[in-house]
Amino acid sequence: MSTFSSNTRQFNGILYVAISLICITSFITPPLALFIGLSFALTLDIPFPKFNRLASTYLLQLSVIGLGFGMNLHDALKAGSDGMLFTIFSVISVMILGLILGKFFHVSKISSYLIASGTAICGGSAIATVGPIAKANESEMSISLATIFILNAFALLLFPILGHWLHLSQHQFGLWAAIAIHDTSSVVGAGSTFGDEALKVATTVKLTRALWIIPLSLFTSFYFKSKEDRIAIPWFILLFILAMVLNTYLSIPTYFSHGIVIIARQCLTLTLFFIGAGLSRSVIKSVGAKPLLLGIVLWFFIAIASLTFIYFSY
Repeated sequence: MSTFSSNTRQFNGILYVAISLICITSFITPPLALFIGLSFALTLDIPFPKFNRLASTYLLQLSVIGLGFGMNLHDALKAGSDGMLFTIFSVISVMILGLILGKFFHVSKISSYLIASGTAICGGSAIATVGPIAKANESEMSISLATIFILNAFALLLFPILGHWLHLSQHQFGLWAAIAIHDTSSVVGAGSTFGDEALKVATTVKLTRALWIIPLSLFTSFYFKSKEDRIAIPWFILLFILAMVLNTYLSIPTYFSHGIVIIARQCLTLTLFFIGAGLSRSVIKSVGAKPLLLGIVLWFFIAIASLTFIYFSY
């Protein structure tokens, strides 16, 4: 039995590495990488769970920074300002609605707050930032993160299909994805699937939206009375902006900047495999019906509200 288990783990490890290498190539699209990761997680055991978790986090950040070398700062500022007013409305309204519905669904105050934070701003990054400030325990963190990750997986597969069905322009879809999809990885993946312009708009608006982590952390400190906690600044966003500045004002050879962007996109595809592979059966079971229902209702609210706003404004 021990030998069988050892052989199984070895097979899973080899398969995991092989799929990872394939995901770096141009043959695998972002949605397909996520689907393969999910299939792996639901049928096999992840051989390197700690590596998978760290790789999905840091590789995403490097990918986002690399994408900055394919963007112009002036275009990015315009794209970011387009979604600013609705960003303010959506962040505040989702946070308030999340706390109200949390009481109605009998979800704990901290779990409701974390799920609302992830929905309002940038998914797992927001939860990981405000969770310690809110003194969330391991169970509350796991439930909130799992809820957001499950919805992210569906969003990455579903949004591009809906965008084409609704005949959204590249700009419209980029705005919608940035506002209505939780995690930066899924936003960038959905934008990349829809088109180059959608990718630029989605990435810029999402990272502008992610800066709301800072005021949210300050509010969380006040709301949960924990003034001694430090705010975790998402430094990769600042490096993304620096990459755009360098690409805009320096005469970087096109082949060099284009090469960085290509590598960044393939790394993003690999990241989505890692994210899907981390969504195991145990993670899904840990969520429970009520937190998942809260997450779904908040997701529907922001998706429909933002789509309505964008559809009639652009």
